Amino acid sequence: MPRIVIPQGRTGTEVEMWRERILDVAEEHFRRIGYQKTSVADIASCLGMSSANIYRFFPSRAAINKSICGRFIAKATRLADAVARQEAPAHEKLESLFKLLHEERRKNFVEEKPVHDLIVAATAESWPVISAHSARLVAIIENIIEEGADAGNFSVIDAAIAARSAMNAFVPFYHPILVEERVRNAGNAEEGLGEQISFILQALGGNDESRCSRDQQRRPTCAASHEGIRRPGDVLGGTAHLVRKA
Repeated sequence: MPRIVIPQGRTGTEVEMWRERILDVAEEHFRRIGYQKTSVADIASCLGMSSANIYRFFPSRAAINKSICGRFIAKATRLADAVARQEAPAHEKLESLFKLLHEERRKNFVEEKPVHDLIVAATAESWPVISAHSARLVAIIENIIEEGADAGNFSVIDAAIAARSAMNAFVPFYHPILVEERVRNAGNAEEGLGEQISFILQALGGNDESRCSRDQQRRPTCAASHEGIRRPGDVLGGTAHLVRKA
């Protein structure tokens, strides 16, 4: 195959087109054999160009890795955005959001191990793309919490603090290494997920009606009487400062 030489003086559109072509080939290799086994020479060969041409579009192999990682985690961001746009009570949105995010991470490990491995590396090394993804998820959660507070379903003073705390509490079910450990050790990555989500929602100060709706399957007596239900500030002393005074 003749070598393609990319001419100098490319337009912005041409540069972007070539960058996307390079990333498409890199992503296919990453998914098939993993990012560690994929070389720049492999990518260049598939495109019929030299490795030097690849470096005209990406300053390093690491830059390619980070761009592909961004593609991989973009799906989780799209799922979160879709949940946030749903017409549903805030507590239902958060429950759906956490379940979908966890399932995406579980599927990465079980069904797309090369994808999982790259996300693990990116998380362990604190790549900016991971920080940006986490910040986006927290922002989405914050907006949902604000909706819930406005509707009287949540009782929080600072939605931003509450969103960060909620995401921190969800880490055991979203951090790729912890999800991997759950699958390897227990064989059931979902074990405890429902309880943790209920814990988070109660810490947000959901009103009695929304809590009963969530938990009626687990606690049938909830619908019959609100007596004896403690406020989240009583149960979770560390989050009492987030709960509005009655």
